[in-house]
Amino acid sequence: MNTTKTFDNRSIGIFDSGIGGLSIAKRISEQLPHENLIYVADSQHAPYGEKSTDFITQRVIVIAQQLIKQECKALVIACNTATVNAISQLRAQVDIPIIGVEPAIKPAAKQSLNKKVAVLVTQATSQNPNFQRLIDTHQNGALVTIQPCPGLVELIEQGKQNSGQCYQLLKKYLEPLISAGVDTLVLGCTHYPFVLEAITSITGGLIHVLETATPVTSYLSGQLKDKGLSANIKQTGKHQFFSSKVSEHQQQLFSQLWQTPLTVNALTIL
Repeated sequence: MNTTKTFDNRSIGIFDSGIGGLSIAKRISEQLPHENLIYVADSQHAPYGEKSTDFITQRVIVIAQQLIKQECKALVIACNTATVNAISQLRAQVDIPIIGVEPAIKPAAKQSLNKKVAVLVTQATSQNPNFQRLIDTHQNGALVTIQPCPGLVELIEQGKQNSGQCYQLLKKYLEPLISAGVDTLVLGCTHYPFVLEAITSITGGLIHVLETATPVTSYLSGQLKDKGLSANIKQTGKHQFFSSKVSEHQQQLFSQLWQTPLTVNALTIL
């Protein structure tokens, strides 16, 4: 019997409308350090939260095709807005594992002591029927408040996540939720973990916050194992970064959020 272990050292493709998906990519790099990663930020068109479903779907498919040309073995849509708008269309066209991110409604409803849950999302996600169906399916008797956060992604994309302007905008969105007695808060956009410190400050740490990086990484790991796609654990994974709008400021922001100096390459598609 042949017991030789085979490995698949092709890259995992990860993409977002901008830098938010780095919160997912960073967790993947920490939990799966042997995997090669290619990260794409579609910063030329960020944020997706204000775009139409047709536009978002078109961009997701174009970028996915580009990553497949780079022989990626699996794709992670590290963007809540792109997931709810385009993942079903992408899966219909692609035969490799596609992992999306969904707001953690189910665990939030289960953990909430008073059954009052809120979800911070982009405008596009808040208006998407698939997102509403996700809430209807998983709210488990909880009252789920949807809080759109216009302008928040833009500030994070500009590197202003620690600014007074960002803090005041978060206060505007969070104070009504605090007044309503919400005890569990779901971060429904991959950009939002980068303002977790401000959220904790405004809520006094009294609201439990859930994000998606850990469950997405766990699901990805399981998919790779189940399909025989895991890389050799003896290797150290290589990371490549691309953006559709490279600038010196973005280079600095990527390095800051990744917590190590890195190079962002130009994504040369539409």
